Amino acid sequence: MRVETIQIDSDFIRLQDLLKLCGACATGGMAKVVIQNGEVKVNGEVCTMRGKKLRHGDTAQFDDVTIEVE
Repeated sequence: MRVETIQIDSDFIRLQDLLKLCGACATGGMAKVVIQNGEVKVNGEVCTMRGKKLRHGDTAQFDDVTIEVE
């Protein structure tokens, strides 16, 4: 399993944008599909909201990637 740490300058980042930023999804369309299919976990729970706001300290998991937001 690969762990990525993403630093953000704002208060939050939307889940769909986070998956694109770290390279887990190549496009926004792909991110939308995997999120709506329930393939993404946020803080250990399945999340189907692509607009979910992730803040400092949150984690997202997709496929073999864990993404930590700092």
